[in-house]
Amino acid sequence: MTAVRVLLADDEHLIRGALAALLALEEDLAVVAEAATGPEALAMARAHRPDVAVLDLEMPGADGVSVATSLRAELPDCRTMIVTSHGRPGHLKRALAAGVRGFVPKTVSARQLADIIRTVQAGNRYVDPELAADAIAAGDSPLTVRETEVLELAADGAPVSEIAERASLSQGTVRNYLSAAASKLGAENRHSAVRLARERGWV
Repeated sequence: MTAVRVLLADDEHLIRGALAALLALEEDLAVVAEAATGPEALAMARAHRPDVAVLDLEMPGADGVSVATSLRAELPDCRTMIVTSHGRPGHLKRALAAGVRGFVPKTVSARQLADIIRTVQAGNRYVDPELAADAIAAGDSPLTVRETEVLELAADGAPVSEIAERASLSQGTVRNYLSAAASKLGAENRHSAVRLARERGWV
């Protein structure tokens, strides 16, 4: 039996190390690479060609959904799943749009995670029931994927220049996205837009 080749990407070394050790106990799973940032996850995936990439939602350099989007284009045989401690409905919808096959909170046990990896590898989808229910209750967001992404990056008060760098966009484009998001949400400014979008579960 060929083991399922797994890439683990999480910027928290303790969590990543513990997961790798626990998954190593599963006879049919093999952790072939680990990464701490989005760009490192992409590089490791290109080098090791995993069957399943387990990606933390929030990582330096590029978030899990951005990495999943790139992997879908570059390595279509690599299935992706997201683990997160911030499972907002907007994140789930973005992930599904990017072709992510699994979306689970970091509160799952190692045994559950192993089973979900197998499910994803088999071509099936697994979304945590509570996160799915929250997404349905939140309704459809009027924001585009890019507007949502830029609004999320603006949530901690980062300046436009920093948001532009993190999103790989020009500062003018970032301003346009923020303005469009605020307009759609009926908000006076980006801070109000972030608050309204959070209240509705869209970011």
